[in-house]
Amino acid sequence: MEEKTSHPRRVVIVGGGVSGLAAAHRLLELQAGEPRPVETLLLEASGRLGGTVRTERRGGFLLEGGPDSFISEKPAALELARRLGIGGRVIETNAEHRRSFVVRGGRLRPTPEGFQLLAPARLWPFVTTDIFTWRGKARMALDLLLPRRSPSEEDDESLAGFVRRRFGQEALERVAQPMVGGIYTADPERLSLRATMPRFLEMEREHRSLILALMRNARRQAGGRNGASGARYGLFLSFDEGMQVLTDALAARLPAGSVRLRTRVGGAVYEREAGRWLVRTEAGEAFDADAVCLALPAYAAARLLRGVDATLAAELEAIPYASTATVNLAYRREDIPHPLDGFGFVVPFAERRAALACTFSSVKFPSRAPAGRALLRAFVGGALQPEMFELSDDEMVGAVRRDLRDLLGVAAGPLFSHVERWPRSMAQYHVGHLRRLARIEERVRGLRGLHLCGNAYTGAGVPDCVRGGEAAAESILEETGPPLQRSSQ
Repeated sequence: MEEKTSHPRRVVIVGGGVSGLAAAHRLLELQAGEPRPVETLLLEASGRLGGTVRTERRGGFLLEGGPDSFISEKPAALELARRLGIGGRVIETNAEHRRSFVVRGGRLRPTPEGFQLLAPARLWPFVTTDIFTWRGKARMALDLLLPRRSPSEEDDESLAGFVRRRFGQEALERVAQPMVGGIYTADPERLSLRATMPRFLEMEREHRSLILALMRNARRQAGGRNGASGARYGLFLSFDEGMQVLTDALAARLPAGSVRLRTRVGGAVYEREAGRWLVRTEAGEAFDADAVCLALPAYAAARLLRGVDATLAAELEAIPYASTATVNLAYRREDIPHPLDGFGFVVPFAERRAALACTFSSVKFPSRAPAGRALLRAFVGGALQPEMFELSDDEMVGAVRRDLRDLLGVAAGPLFSHVERWPRSMAQYHVGHLRRLARIEERVRGLRGLHLCGNAYTGAGVPDCVRGGEAAAESILEETGPPLQRSSQ
């Protein structure tokens, strides 16, 4: 026993995005004072850490290539920022213009105040909005009378099926699809509501009517929203110099020599009797490990595990992905006729536009553009428009500019544009996703030392990835050593 505990535990983390960085950092936090040290090695195939989190300064503009914010409602990212000592660099959205727009008939229509993704929490703004026809409003109001559904525990329902059942087709096409599409870039006909937005199912179960549930919740929280509409923008946070502040701070905490960039892993071998792993790189190196954390897209993890457990690999490979791109465009403020009196707009698929959505970045957060300038950020591609992702950069920028001309009146060319592509980056939580996760977890339990994290499993946002990476680190230490002595943090 003495000989065994005298050797360090070796952990190999594959993938240097938010999840992998969070896992590596959490291992460092939790091993302090433990009798058996942890030796961590993080392998990243690209030449940088951070994954889809990428921030760039250009001519006084701050460009986000990936996520531009995180939500405080899921506390993992904010708590991590505080532990890293960068809590003071967290910023809120600007207090002015906390609303968004929905495109209908080639025009931007304000999202009704209090509208929360699928349903209204306030009646008068809903009654007076011109996003819906009177027929559509009447159908949505039927939610007040419809009975609750009593599905079995095994039952799953698509977001489209749920919205259509409670509110009708127009509610789905005009608001639910574009708003949810802005989060998951998904096809609502295939997206599992239980895996993505279970709170709406819980509302139906508890209150019967979602409108009544949201109105009651709004009354409880009255005064805390600053007039924010559907997206509740007061909950959205970022950093003074962009989201890369977080991943840079994580990377800076890792010990020298614990990270290997430009190191692509080619496969893994599991020594079942010893309960140990051998991780091989494509360059021919091999690393022995007590535990392996694959902080990768599910299809990439499947490739590494095919020779270890073909059934597990098949389940991981079956999780579909969509490709997306962000297009940042910098303008002189006088070249944009629209008042930009909101944080951006979403585009229903029915409008047949190039962009899924557009954020008015210089309005949403401070210091994103110099005085007299404006920064817009469009989203392209996703599950419903994969052909847009296949365009060249020039074609993509041209298509987005046509949307901005039609919707915002922008005829002038941008000062510059920047396209960031993320192929197969957005995991799609299709109907049956939770059942697939259960099968994956069962297979993983049979492989001691294997841990999976990333946006393919229990959440797609930055806080979800932080939580998943930290949970993997905690499981690794519980599995490979004595019980953890956690702090109150």
